[in-house]
This record gives sequence, structure tokens and C-alpha cells, in this order.
Amino acid sequence: MTYLKCGAALAALILPALAAAETGPSDGDQLVVTGTRAPDPVPADQLGASLTVIDDEALTQRQAREIADILRDVPGLAVSGIAGQTQVRIRGTEANHTLVLIDGIEVSDPFFGEFDFGSLAIDSAARIEILRGQQSALYGSDAIGGVIHYRTLLGSDAPGLRLRAEGGSFGTFNAAARYGGVAGDFDYAISATHISTDGTVGTRGGTRDLDKTTNAVSFTSLWTPAPNARIRIVGRWSETDSEFNDQDFTPGSPTFGFAVDSPGTFVENEAFYALIGGEVDLLDGRWTHSLTGQIADIDRDGFSNDIRNSGNEGQRLKASYVSSLRLGDDALRHTITFAGDWERERFRNTTPGGFAFTGRRQIRNLGLVAEYGLVANDRLAFDAALRFDDNSRFDDTLTYRVQGSYRFDFGLRARAAIGSGIKNPGFFELFGFVDGRFIGNEALQPERSEGWEIGLEQDFADGAVTIGATYFDSTLEDEIFTDFPPPDFLATPANRTTESRQHGVETFLRAQLGPQWRIDASYTRLSAEENGVREVRRPRNTANVAIAWTAPEERGGLTLVVRHSGSQTDSAFLDPSFVPTTVTLDAFTLVSLAGSLRLAEGVELTARVENLFDEDYEQIFSFTNPGIGAFAGVRARF
Repeated sequence: MTYLKCGAALAALILPALAAAETGPSDGDQLVVTGTRAPDPVPADQLGASLTVIDDEALTQRQAREIADILRDVPGLAVSGIAGQTQVRIRGTEANHTLVLIDGIEVSDPFFGEFDFGSLAIDSAARIEILRGQQSALYGSDAIGGVIHYRTLLGSDAPGLRLRAEGGSFGTFNAAARYGGVAGDFDYAISATHISTDGTVGTRGGTRDLDKTTNAVSFTSLWTPAPNARIRIVGRWSETDSEFNDQDFTPGSPTFGFAVDSPGTFVENEAFYALIGGEVDLLDGRWTHSLTGQIADIDRDGFSNDIRNSGNEGQRLKASYVSSLRLGDDALRHTITFAGDWERERFRNTTPGGFAFTGRRQIRNLGLVAEYGLVANDRLAFDAALRFDDNSRFDDTLTYRVQGSYRFDFGLRARAAIGSGIKNPGFFELFGFVDGRFIGNEALQPERSEGWEIGLEQDFADGAVTIGATYFDSTLEDEIFTDFPPPDFLATPANRTTESRQHGVETFLRAQLGPQWRIDASYTRLSAEENGVREVRRPRNTANVAIAWTAPEERGGLTLVVRHSGSQTDSAFLDPSFVPTTVTLDAFTLVSLAGSLRLAEGVELTARVENLFDEDYEQIFSFTNPGIGAFAGVRARF
């Protein structure tokens, strides 16, 4: 009934406005960089894969402060988080099956093999590209579920000074500053963000508020020393300090297996990312050569009773060379691309106590990519990619991706894609050790996935309104899971011998009804099962709608966001054997309302209410989440 009511409300709002709707932005107006290894951005409506772009306008209207909140608005994505770790699952895959890029840099923690989305505060000018489906043919390991690419805007995209400050419930204060511009051949932007909160209670019946502080500074630049040459430099430093709670595993305790208040327990996460690259165009701009180098350096320390009791270090070095040749004319364009990626990941467990190996280990990988793209009359688009990976620890692998799109005269676009993916085990899965609880498995093999999708999108009112639907189907083999083998029943990872299947339907609506109204909505129906058993933390139904109204002459605006997550299962360790019990987490709906009022030219007062109806919900078993919160602040552009 919830979805029928939402659909009726949307129809009542949209249908009367269609007659008056003027042309608005469509996917064709969006240039994206994530769907190909060719250096040139491509129109989003020429990709056969499922792509969602959250632009700077949407981030501003919804007053998003952390990326995890805004990703709930994307079809096929499920967000689950507790203090200290926030995960995103795409189309029912695991959290570590998502490749995460920030300004082109791979940012997942090499030690754990995934990215903590709770550590990324949103800059004052940014956009997010979410590419769903197997993308290993382009990017290698980690891209089984898809790719999430967070991009800060250049100075030419958002020039001038932007400032933001805000405070509110739970002792929350956040601020952001950015300055960008163009000086001759040099395009640059520097930004800083700060979020701090005294937090709320994080356990059932608990009393301990969990505070959190996140700081980040980033720099992005593009220098064009000649008409056919470009040099790009990117840097980012971030630090997150977050209190969290442990689960009670004291034998005989009435709260055994439940999250409990854990004073003095917190995690510190510090990361540094950098990229430098150069491009040169030859043959009148038809042949582009690109060379980049990047680094990700991440340190994470955990504390219990204010004493450091765990830690790890991870470092990723990567160098890439891309050569892309463009042939043909506007009627028929061919793009032939070759790419080579060399990558070295180094890991170290720095946990004190002497029971865990604290030496360094490393894994190297060489990936070679061949990609061919075809565009005919800006209607038909075809792309095929093949990748070979030579890994120092695992067997050589071959992954592929084929996708196509065709737009008809009456505004219908049909698209399809098929591909394969791979995910190499992470350091913790291979070598991790927690005394008495967990031991790694050096015999693990990579997980492998194959899948396909087919979608239809229809434009109305000269592109002001677009609706779309996609069916997807994937099969995962050699899935890594946590086993509890006898006689000790000590947790250890292993590869499954059975298959895991994910399939479902994603639908969306996007509308720009004149200059005043913008609507973004989606619904996903997901089935994710392993050998016929439903997989945990994957709601079958997710839905959302964001309705933004802008006052005439941009004097302010209101944005209503409704996010629904259906019921889902989770694993609870309620038995001293540590063999998990499956529990069900109730469905929940979160409503937020954000508004702005122009005080003077370039200066706005902002306010928002989150969890408007004070929903009581859990994303992970026995870990609770904040209730209703109100925030107000000011933002300025000069």
C-alpha cells in the first residue's frame, strides 16, 4: 500500500504539470567519465549499462552532508551502517563488491577490501556517478556490483567562494569551504569539510551517546600548458574519529550477542589519496595518450577502554596508461582504446599483543584492457571490453563486458548489457586473526560473477520527464563466507561450492517541470539468495522520492525526501558457539524536509529536519539509529 500511495501522489503531482512542462535536463545532457576507459567523457544516454548521476543541484537541494545518506536515493543500492563502518550493497552483492573512486582514485581500504562510506563528507560542489552491474572488464577486481565515483567539481564548473556552516540536534556542527577558479591555463579548486556530533544512543536500552568527527581537505586542478596537452593533480586527506559499541560475548550474560554500551571504544581512520596524470592529443585530437599514477594510504586504529587494541595499515600504488584512437565522423564514430594498469597493494596488521602476524605482505596485479566503442547518428551506441589480469597470488583471469543502446524517434531508449566480474580476497580474509574468534584462510580463491540486464527508458514532454525500468540477473560463484568448522567452531572464511543469485527490477522517474519543480523517484525489487537461502542485509523492497520546489527568482526552496527500506534479515550471534542465527529487521521509512531562504544576493538561510516522524529502526541487529533531528545554518556563494 505504501508504494501505491506514493505512486498515486506522484501521478497527481506530475500529470497536471506535463502540459506546461518545458524542456528539462535529460541523460543526454549529462557527460560521464565512469562508463568507459576512453579519456573523453561520454553522454549518459549512450551507455548500455545502468547509470545514475546525482548532480550538484540535487546534493544542494537535499542538503546532503554524508555520501551514505544520498546513496539511499539510488535504484538497486542498500545502505547499512553503524558507528565505525557504513556499507553499501549494489544489486544484492556484498559490500566489498563495489569499486569506489574519488576523483579517479581507488579508495577502498586495502586491508579490509572495502570503503567506509561513513568517512566521506560531501564537499560544497560535487557530483556522484553510480554505475551498476559487473564492470571488472574496465576496472578489474572489486567491481562486481558496480562502481561509485565521487567527483569534486573543478574551478570552471563551480567558480568562486562557497561557504557553509550549520548546527543542530545531537550537538551537531558542520562546516564547509571551497574556492575555485581559472587563472590562465590553470583550473583549480580547494575545499575543506568538517562534521562533528555528540551523537545519540547506539544500542537497545543503552545510555551512551556516540560522538563522531570527520575532517577532510581536497585539491583538484587541471593545467593546460598547450592546446593538446593537460596535466591533472588531485590530493585528498581525511580523518574520522568515531565512537562505537561492541557486542556482548560474555558467557552467561543476558545480553550475549547484543550490542551494548562500550565506554572508551572508538576507531580512528586516517587516509591520504593523491593522483597525478598527463594527457596529450595527437593526429588533430583523434589519438589521446594518458598516463596517471595514484596512491591510497590508509591507517585505522581501534581502541577499547581507551587503550589501542587493534590496527592496520594499507597502501595502494597504481599506474595506468591509456591509448585511445577516435575514427569516423559525426554520423559514425569509432573509438579503440587500450589500457594497462599496474597495481601493488601492501598490508600490515598493527594490532598489539603479539598474537597476530604484524609483518608486511603485498600483492601485485597487471591488468590489460581492450575496448571498442561505436556511435551511429547519436542513436545507436555499442561498447565491448575485454580485460586480462595477471596477479602475483591468484590465477590469471579474463573478464568481459558488452553493452548497447538505441534511441528511437519517439523518445524510447532500449539498452542492454552483459558482463563478468571478479573480486580478489582481501588481506583480512587471507591472513586476519582475532584471538579466539577469527582466523584467516590463505587458500581462498577470488569470487566470480556473471550477469546481464535489459532496460527501457521513455522521455515525455521534450525530455522534461523520463521514466525507466531495468531487469537484471547475476550469478556469483566461489562466494566468500564465514564458516564455523568443528571441532573448535572458530570463525574462518571459505569459498562456497554453491551459487549465489541476485535478480530484480529497478524503476525510476526523473522530471524537471519548468524551473520550479524537480522530482526524482525510484523503486527496486530485489531477490538475493545463496543456494535458495535469503542473504542478509538486502531488503527486497526499497523506494524513494525527492520532490524539490524552487521559489520564483530563486528566493529559496523546499525539498521533501522519503526513503523506504523494506524488511531484511541479519545474522545474530546469540549462541556461545558463535554459529549465527538469522533474525528479521523491520521495514522503516525515513522522511526529511529541507528548506532555504535567500537573505541577500548569494547568501541563504538553510534548515532541515531528518527522520521527521521519529522512526525507530535498525540497519544492523541491535544497533539503534538517531531519532528526529533539526538543523539550521547559512550558506553563501561569492
